[in-house]
Amino acid sequence: MIFFWLGFLALVAIMLALDLGVFHKKDHVIEVKEALTWTGIWIGASLLFDVFIYFAYNGHWLGIGLHKGAAAVTGAEAAMQFLTGYVIEKSLSMDNIFVMAAIFDFFKVSRLYQHRVLFWGILGALVLRGIFIGGGTALISQFHWIMYLFGAFLVFTALKMQFTKENSNVDPEKNLVLRVAKRCLPVTHEMHGHAFFLKIDGKHFTTPLFLALIVIESSDVLFAVDSIPAIFAVTLDPFL
Repeated sequence: MIFFWLGFLALVAIMLALDLGVFHKKDHVIEVKEALTWTGIWIGASLLFDVFIYFAYNGHWLGIGLHKGAAAVTGAEAAMQFLTGYVIEKSLSMDNIFVMAAIFDFFKVSRLYQHRVLFWGILGALVLRGIFIGGGTALISQFHWIMYLFGAFLVFTALKMQFTKENSNVDPEKNLVLRVAKRCLPVTHEMHGHAFFLKIDGKHFTTPLFLALIVIESSDVLFAVDSIPAIFAVTLDPFL
């Protein structure tokens, strides 16, 4: 099973490297047509991976489906669980887009550099989600009753979104991580291209673009609090 995880992580690393190092090596404004094209490409890649899940779980390739925490499911059931989780995450990500747009507007991030910030934000999100999923799986395996807490929390957040009139207001200035970063890090007053860090007169500085990245990363932690319990409602398999 360890080889399965290594292969999966290598695949993700290669795709991310191609995204930033090849297809978006030069900063440019991504128009609607290009954005829709890449959205279709990534959705297609996810669906192809779901086909792979079907055959891998059916044939138990390299022990997949027999690993610790895996449910005794067929390839079809595993593929359906993955697809259901993917659709849920895709749906929950819609509100994330508006939050990120508000963050870019707050920091006056040029459209030229937004993809770069989002790329590194996604990379950080992958690490954070991995930690949350691993921790959540370990907790559930030890204390099954935590599932009820996750369910109650999802109901609470849904009611809060329904009845809170100000849920669409985003104020990065209130972000605790941002306030701490401003106090601890020397920050330039202006953007310096796509640079997150730079050296001026022998001193190291961070740029407002890096602050935007910090806020996006910290916001993703809040997004994960909603999405991770939702996934556990679909499957407890850590790989799926």
